[in-house]
Amino acid sequence: MAERAGRRLLEDPAALRAMVQRANQVGAPTSVGREESPEEQRKRALEEVAKIFGLEPNELDSAIRAWGQKAVDPYDKGLAELYARNYSKATPDLRKAASMRRAAFVDADVSLGQSLYGEGKYREAAEAFGEADRLRRDDAAILNWLGMSLHSAGDYGGAEPFYRRALAIEEKALGPDHPIVATMLNNLASLMRDKGDYAGAEPFYRRALDIDEKVLGPDHPDVATALNNLALLQRARGDYAGAETLYRRALAIDEKALGPDDPIVATVLNNLALLLGANGDYAGPEPLYRRALAINEKALGTDHPSVAMFLNNLALLLRAKGDYAGAEPLFRRALAINEKALGPDHPEVAKDLNNLAGLLRDKGDYAGAEPLFRRALAINEKALGTDHPEVATVLNNLAGLLRDKGDYAGAEPLYRRTLAIDEKALGTDHPTVATVLNNLAELLRDKGDDAGAEPLYRRALGIHEKALGPDHRDVAMDLNNLAGLLRAKGDYVGAEPLYRRALAIDEKALGPDHPIVATMLNNLAELLRAKGDYAGAEPLYRRALAIDEKALGPDHPEVATRLNNLAVLLRAKGDNAGAEPLYRRALAIDEKALGTDHPAVAPMLYNLALLLRTKGDYAGAEPLYRRALAIEEKALGTDHATVKRLRANFEEFLREKKKAEAK
Repeated sequence: MAERAGRRLLEDPAALRAMVQRANQVGAPTSVGREESPEEQRKRALEEVAKIFGLEPNELDSAIRAWGQKAVDPYDKGLAELYARNYSKATPDLRKAASMRRAAFVDADVSLGQSLYGEGKYREAAEAFGEADRLRRDDAAILNWLGMSLHSAGDYGGAEPFYRRALAIEEKALGPDHPIVATMLNNLASLMRDKGDYAGAEPFYRRALDIDEKVLGPDHPDVATALNNLALLQRARGDYAGAETLYRRALAIDEKALGPDDPIVATVLNNLALLLGANGDYAGPEPLYRRALAINEKALGTDHPSVAMFLNNLALLLRAKGDYAGAEPLFRRALAINEKALGPDHPEVAKDLNNLAGLLRDKGDYAGAEPLFRRALAINEKALGTDHPEVATVLNNLAGLLRDKGDYAGAEPLYRRTLAIDEKALGTDHPTVATVLNNLAELLRDKGDDAGAEPLYRRALGIHEKALGPDHRDVAMDLNNLAGLLRAKGDYVGAEPLYRRALAIDEKALGPDHPIVATMLNNLAELLRAKGDYAGAEPLYRRALAIDEKALGPDHPEVATRLNNLAVLLRAKGDNAGAEPLYRRALAIDEKALGTDHPAVAPMLYNLALLLRTKGDYAGAEPLYRRALAIEEKALGTDHATVKRLRANFEEFLREKKKAEAK
């Protein structure tokens, strides 16, 4: 009887409207950065609502879609489009419905807010939920939506009171140990994590985990979600070992509870891969990314936005490995998917553009990268507002590109605007602020303003030591940067202990054979070489080279850098015979990996030319000089200081060659 009654309801438009409302409510995200894709949420909601009415999910889905096609009322049409996740079509109908029924129809405001949120229009979503809150006070779900919208919009200060109000209401209504309370705790913790308040976030994450374990049991998928969230915090704090343990437990729970091919399993695989990659393990993440990608392509289709996310992450790994040819088509495919699925002006499209632009920048294709960065910036400014942290991210990257081009005047105001946005949004002591301070300091050094750079380096170091502790890898980076400045100033005594402390931190955190350790060894060796301590420098250069060859492969651009630096040392020692094959191998690696016209190739050509000139091989040196000069002129322009310096050196070479030929 219940089953027949359920099927009769499918013929009742009012009943169908109620079912769609319920499905949209159940399928809505409850947390920022949720594990489920929108399609997975819709499927879960459909199953739950169908079960209530004794229906099969597919027959309910067909009935809802047929009802939506016949709908005339703007609210009904908007509900149907929201159910189908067609946000761009749902929003105008729901906006019209909300305006028509403003006095008494709060559900229209809630649905409109959901649709705007799905479009990535977080500030507009917050306005819709704010109107819903005005009409229906103390509704925890609406308050949570308000918190999520403001959180996603980068307004962390505005989001926090709404999260706290939602938490207090749910604790009072449901008790302190309810799973919904755990969700609210998780949201508040995620906000605090994004603000850089890791100490404040941890007790909320752990309480959420304790609730879920107690109420649902240790092997429930919601426990896996809580473990995943706590792992994200541990990763942000630099506790990679602790984070890995949590991710692997979450993965085991989800694989057992949901099966090995569930999209949520793919998300945990992705997060574990991100952790391994952040720790410099380039071999471990790739099979995890590829498995996650295969799961989502099978479950969701090859053109789903979740597939685009995994394509992006796999491409980022390949980019870090120096496999630009492998990375580029993945970045472009991800961009095409999101442009088609979300529209050309969605914040996710801006992320894709930013990632592709970063790859082109690495390849030395500055002309190709710049319009992508600028388009990403325009999208984010329009969608998120000019003061959103995502806007700051793109500004920072565009500034880095301009710096690479030698356009210091163009880069500096972008870095300073980035800094102002992050300080306002995140606070003056947030680790992200420290990163921007470092970047601005690097630019000032390029301009020759060491006096302006030093206090920025020191402030960045102070922020990271306070926020992350004295043994964090980001602290090692700050120490390394400050040491580089002191070395350039000739303060070798001040620089050496900083380099050695940075090296010790990274060796402890990453192990003695990590590529980042190789970088620290290389930098300490550079200092010792500058001091004339060739005997101390050489074993460090050779150890750095061995690490990178093993970790990255013999043909990676970082290996070329190590070869070049070792060759510089050998040449300084007068060992031209030992230096020349290293220079030639370094040049061959970069030409193969980056292309013959990449800016990184120019220094290799120049160094080899200097060596041949020292040997009196002017015929061999001249074409190298000419190629290096042509590359730098193309990349930086004819008036750049580096180009002028190289041109002057080349002209001196030509005069020297002429004198030699006259003898």
